[in-house]
Amino acid sequence: MRITWRTSWLLVTAPATLGAGVSGCRPAQSSPAGGYEVVHGWPALPDGFRMGQVAGLATNSRDEVLVFHRADQSWLREEGMIRRPTILRLDARTGTVLDSLGADLFRNPHGLAVDRDDNIWVTDNNLHQVFKLSPTGRVLLTLGEAGVRGTDAAHFDGVTDVAAAPDGSMYVTDGYGNARVLKFSPTGELLLQWGEPGRGPGQFDLPHGVTLDADGRVYVADRSNVRIQVFTADGTYLHEWKSEALGRPWGLEVAPDGYLYVVDGGDYWLTSQFRSARPDTLPRDRARIHKLDLAGTILTTWGAYGRSDGQMVWPHDITVTRDGAVFVGEVHLGMRVQKFVPSGQR
Repeated sequence: MRITWRTSWLLVTAPATLGAGVSGCRPAQSSPAGGYEVVHGWPALPDGFRMGQVAGLATNSRDEVLVFHRADQSWLREEGMIRRPTILRLDARTGTVLDSLGADLFRNPHGLAVDRDDNIWVTDNNLHQVFKLSPTGRVLLTLGEAGVRGTDAAHFDGVTDVAAAPDGSMYVTDGYGNARVLKFSPTGELLLQWGEPGRGPGQFDLPHGVTLDADGRVYVADRSNVRIQVFTADGTYLHEWKSEALGRPWGLEVAPDGYLYVVDGGDYWLTSQFRSARPDTLPRDRARIHKLDLAGTILTTWGAYGRSDGQMVWPHDITVTRDGAVFVGEVHLGMRVQKFVPSGQR
């Protein structure tokens, strides 16, 4: 039986009640800027280069930033394979483009991760496939059948994100059509899966992002359920975080500093008005970044909706380098990646 995409239209109006297995995130106690400031002029792109919607971000072993963008394509207007390179490797400090790859491979770039060997794992939610690329862009492994939706171990339906475990195994969120998390070996063998449509523990409505902590716990941005769910490495449900302060998680990453960074991309994508609205008439929505400890406490929050430096339009994914710099990619009208650093460290 095919699982169809079921969207929850319930907006966040109040913090979740604390109870067994449920944690309400405590709001940040910080300055309005959240202790982070944008780095103006980052990245340093070549003259004439136009970045597309930035769907995925990750860092490699050299602390370089990898950007997965849609070039001239839009998820509202998919017109075949993207001819331009879709993966950029950037110097985290200067923003200089060190390499570009991934031309003629993807139709709608979405999630990105880098494994222990600096191989690049990406998802395409239009092709319904997961790809493993070498650091230079050679295709090493493909999971799923191009353009074919499915619910079995050999197919995906709107696959969203991927996270790399230290042993080389990979966790994949299959979220726009299905509602599950899958774990694969480094060679692509399915090891386990869990999840189904719903709002209960271990159920999902658009699992959109996934990350792992040092103890192997799995954190899933359950976007349309307006929460983060946390599991053991074998898929056992532990608890969820859901509150007005947290908002609607779109992307998340456990950073080298051991904290969880979460993108709250807002709620406006749920409505249909944006499809016909002019960019200057779009309503202001939430667009913010949270830094949490692994007990679910929000330590600091920053960001606002807008096109100026330091503001964001549909922030979609996030990555953090070892020196604490935070990088945020934007889709829809955003079409950029911004760098934030702790205040006073720029």
